[in-house]
Amino acid sequence: MLRMLLALGAGGLFGAGLMLSGMTDTTKVQGWLDIFGNWDPTLAFVMSGALLPMALAWRLTEGRRPAAGGSFPAPPKAELDRRLILGSVLFGAGWGLAGLCPGPAIASLSYNGWQGALFFVAMACGMLAAPALSRHLDRAAANA
Repeated sequence: MLRMLLALGAGGLFGAGLMLSGMTDTTKVQGWLDIFGNWDPTLAFVMSGALLPMALAWRLTEGRRPAAGGSFPAPPKAELDRRLILGSVLFGAGWGLAGLCPGPAIASLSYNGWQGALFFVAMACGMLAAPALSRHLDRAAANA
């Protein structure tokens, strides 16, 4: 029960932060990505406001266990490989075209009408198809 309450609180705080920072406003996100046009640099503060505390959190969790049980995830690998680059390109292309990434897409279900729901369904289909596509690409790379 404690884990559920903590997850609800963390999710609510995350959603409130997305709304407050403008990450759910597709025009603001697309303005951030339009570096050669009408560039809006305000989301740089949002990103640094997320990256700096997360870097600190990785340091503080070394050797500790979560209060609600389980374990902290391992730090990500620091290597650039084909999968990371391809995934980043696809994520960035989707983010740039739609102005939404997964967190804001979920938040947009509450205010973005059928367009938000359609984007969410398309995003979920992509997430479900990604493991099979990844296995296919790995087999193709191994056979090349």
